[in-house]
Amino acid sequence: MKDTVLQVEDLHVFYGGIHALKGVSLSVPQGTIVALIGANGAGKSTTLRTISGLVRAKRGRISFEGKDITEELPHRIVEMGIAMVPEGRRIFPNLTVMENLLLGAYTRRDSQGLKRDLDWVFTLFPRLKERTWQKGGTLSGGEQQMLAVARALMSRPRLLMMDEPSLGLAPLLVREIFDIIRELCENGVTILLIEQNAKAALEIAHYAYVLETGRIVLEGEGKKLLEDERVRKAYLGEE
Repeated sequence: MKDTVLQVEDLHVFYGGIHALKGVSLSVPQGTIVALIGANGAGKSTTLRTISGLVRAKRGRISFEGKDITEELPHRIVEMGIAMVPEGRRIFPNLTVMENLLLGAYTRRDSQGLKRDLDWVFTLFPRLKERTWQKGGTLSGGEQQMLAVARALMSRPRLLMMDEPSLGLAPLLVREIFDIIRELCENGVTILLIEQNAKAALEIAHYAYVLETGRIVLEGEGKKLLEDERVRKAYLGEE
């Protein structure tokens, strides 16, 4: 049995009078890819934002590597080893590729490790190496997504949370991004993935949760959920 890196228990989140998360519980074992799928507005992004400290839970508990982080500040959560690739990439368009990457490492003080990790992300994303001094805003959509992932990796996360990494990308690039997600996991990075492309997510996920209107309604191994009739109808467009 793998150690649990992230444990979310009975999470309740409100936006004013709107009950966005209604008792969400999930766990992410070390060295796995766990997917969270569901329709728009189901509460997927809210779940990630609450884990990363950007949104406060009304009730519930979030533990990372056995430590309660429910009340921690976002920058402390990054320092502890959780990084997020936000929806819509959110790179800094007026900064160069290198400046974006170094901002991802703002909590670090180990210059040797930093250099090693720069080499590592350039191995993962050779296109970024060719564009080190190019401004982020001039990159293509696919390159910006790669930069967003690479920037998150520069904090040396033990848990990488990804919010819709394939959004707006051409099919060929979607495949490339998912290959990289798989490779990251093989390199020891644990991944919590939110994805509209349910088929692509379930194909690579070791385990997955289905979220509907703020509640987990289904869970299981990724491959098994791919064969589940309810999932096929609701998320894979099959009758």
